[in-house]
Amino acid sequence: MTTVASAFNPRANSIGFVRWLMAFMVIFSHAGPLGGFYGGKDLGTQWSDEQSFGGIAVCGFFFLSGFLITKSRMGPSSTLRFFWRRVLRIFPAWWVTLLVIAFVLGPIAWLRERGTLAGYFDAQVDSPLTYFFNNMTLILGQFNIAGMGTTTPYWTDHGGLDWNGSAWTLASEFRAYILVGILGMVGALAHRLVASIVAVGIIGLATLQWLNVGELTRATTAFSDYRVLLLMAPFAFGMLFALWGDRIPFDDRLAVAAIVVAVATYGFGGWLVFGQYAFCYFLLWFSVRATKLQRWERFGDFSYGIYIIAWPLMQFGAYFGLQEYGWVVYHLVIVVGCHVYAYLSWHLIEKPAMSLKNWTPRWLAWLYRKLEPGASRFRRLLHSVGFHGAEQADPVSPRLTGVK
Repeated sequence: MTTVASAFNPRANSIGFVRWLMAFMVIFSHAGPLGGFYGGKDLGTQWSDEQSFGGIAVCGFFFLSGFLITKSRMGPSSTLRFFWRRVLRIFPAWWVTLLVIAFVLGPIAWLRERGTLAGYFDAQVDSPLTYFFNNMTLILGQFNIAGMGTTTPYWTDHGGLDWNGSAWTLASEFRAYILVGILGMVGALAHRLVASIVAVGIIGLATLQWLNVGELTRATTAFSDYRVLLLMAPFAFGMLFALWGDRIPFDDRLAVAAIVVAVATYGFGGWLVFGQYAFCYFLLWFSVRATKLQRWERFGDFSYGIYIIAWPLMQFGAYFGLQEYGWVVYHLVIVVGCHVYAYLSWHLIEKPAMSLKNWTPRWLAWLYRKLEPGASRFRRLLHSVGFHGAEQADPVSPRLTGVK
């Protein structure tokens, strides 16, 4: 029997293309509220009461991330190294985007809206000078800048003032990394039954939430925001595929059945309860089967850069009435703009940052040498308990990066 583990090649897959495609699903979806298309609603909500096309894409992002990140953590790398690599993948590009919003896009949009820069940099509420520091940890503490945006469709149709409304998922992504890192450190990934209980528990809680059983959002503050389980459930499902890949069948017939179930539940109900998991199986199957798309990222991994800049560019375009030029022109400009930014982000920020994934500060190396053999015991404690041998391909490599 062909299994997921035997079929999946970490260095020859089409996950790069899949994540790129899902990044643009988010763009098309958000063109509703940000550009006033589709009746001002996220694309997909016209047919489904449970999820938009953008939500489907985020589900796919988190599933693939759960699969890849768990496989990475199952290698022998230390906990410190694991988190260092996750930080390099997420934060540098995010920090630059915050600066671009506050000091490039924001001032230009303000000038367009007000005709002068007066009042922007010295704004008393939501200052551009605090925008970076209030959002740098991924926990968003400032959504808007200087009260601007009241001329955009997002405000007139929805009362929203937000320079990066899709970025809320990044904190959830990093929380999921923390979960996997801790599971690896205590040996739960080596004893996959333990990690599986955690993953199944998350999926079970999400199912209870969607079936309105138990009032989870009121039972504990951990689930007071329904979006916690919305994102953690597909991530946990990806964890199970990494843990049990040698037992999960990889079958074309199952993939066809899975996409039929996904489409049916999206249109008629049941997507959040079980349809999204069928979609995830199809997504991984497609990533393996679409062999002609395996070189999609030969010029760079653009999906993360696209994701973190798409909303800001769409909001920026709204200040100039880009949506008034029609659906085709609007999306063409946004798609080109996102690609240009993502290309620069990858080659100037993300790739150089990830080149430091094996870097150890001199002071830390010196400290290890001075504190031997105690330092060796400390490092062993921080390693993935129970795993020995060659480290598996890390998701920071171009083929395996697993972010939204």
